Amino acid sequence: MTLVASRPRASTGPASVVPPPVLALLQQADVGLDGARPWDLCLHRPDVLKQVAWGGSLAFGEAYVRGDWDCGRLDELFDRLLRVGAVRGLAAGRSIVARVAALAARLGDPQSPARARRAVRHHYDIHPQVYAAMLDPLRQYSCGFWQHASSLEEAQRHKLALIGEKLALEPGQRVLDIGCGWGGLAAWLAERHGVEVVGITLSQRQLDWARERWQGLPVRFELCDYRDLARLQERPFDRIVSVGMLEHVGPSHLRRFFREVRRALQPQGLALVHTIGFPRRTVATDPWIAAHVFPGGRLPAAGELADALGDDLLIEDWHGFGSDYDLTLMAWHVRFERAWPQLRPLLTADGGPEAAERFRRFWRYYLLCCAGFFRARQGQLWQLVLSPADRSPTTPYRSVRPGPCPLASAGEIGR
Repeated sequence: MTLVASRPRASTGPASVVPPPVLALLQQADVGLDGARPWDLCLHRPDVLKQVAWGGSLAFGEAYVRGDWDCGRLDELFDRLLRVGAVRGLAAGRSIVARVAALAARLGDPQSPARARRAVRHHYDIHPQVYAAMLDPLRQYSCGFWQHASSLEEAQRHKLALIGEKLALEPGQRVLDIGCGWGGLAAWLAERHGVEVVGITLSQRQLDWARERWQGLPVRFELCDYRDLARLQERPFDRIVSVGMLEHVGPSHLRRFFREVRRALQPQGLALVHTIGFPRRTVATDPWIAAHVFPGGRLPAAGELADALGDDLLIEDWHGFGSDYDLTLMAWHVRFERAWPQLRPLLTADGGPEAAERFRRFWRYYLLCCAGFFRARQGQLWQLVLSPADRSPTTPYRSVRPGPCPLASAGEIGR
């Protein structure tokens, strides 16, 4: 894979103007200033790291988007910073704004239905050509499965096939897709497994695109919050799937989410949840991500998921492949940068050349800091297969893992 990297410009000020706490963190991560290594920082304003010491990760990201600093390999930079805990040490900073935002996240309800709709519009209703250029033809905006894949298209198809196999689908079954995005998973399951799918989303643009693109298949898409499923007046589904949506539910609503899943599921049904996870419980999302990328988003911890299942659902399978998200994000980054000559005039027409360049830097920073997040093993990717606690299957559920196991047929041992 060829990486498209930003080319750092020459520094315009003394790199020595660095607050001691920031300097110590950079030294611990082996990140230099105005150095030749691809993960070194190139400062274009001498006071930028003073702003970072005061404003934390929010100031760090906003300074990059403004062009106050550069780095040839943001993904490697964040991998290094995260492995030594530097980002956590600077996360909130010392500014009043950052502290008020963190307090509001604890006291408010950033995942209320109204805020959830606004958050979806903020991230998913941007210029549609950005996603068209970056994603695979099925528009899968979640982690691919790369174990036997050599391209983004293969990784996403393998992910869809894995989901279908884990759900043990049979022709004629009815499937609910919570957070269906552009409908690629629904279309795949309908066409490959002969099932009927109802998909729900909060994005009007996704809804319109999915309805137009997947005409002719036994799929239906609705603008609906998971908390309002009763409005659809559907009978219980044989299977329920939710990919890349649980991150937007929030810890205070996880119990409600799984109760809605159980309520919408047949007694003998299965559900699959595909989500990013975090190694420990947190009280707030990274300030820059919360402010500019996923307002209201919160990554669940394993303990929070287990607690939220309550007595309604049992875990049949828990599969992790977080390192595959690093590969997925890097593939998205390459495709986005490759398509920039075509995207630039479209975004310039919307907001002017300066706004277009800010968006490019913003999107690059988002993709590559997240790649570093997974590479440093801070981010996890989990697929959970769930069943009703009172389910009485005729045969027990068997976990699915693709690929041959040569040692299993190598003959007996001890001879």
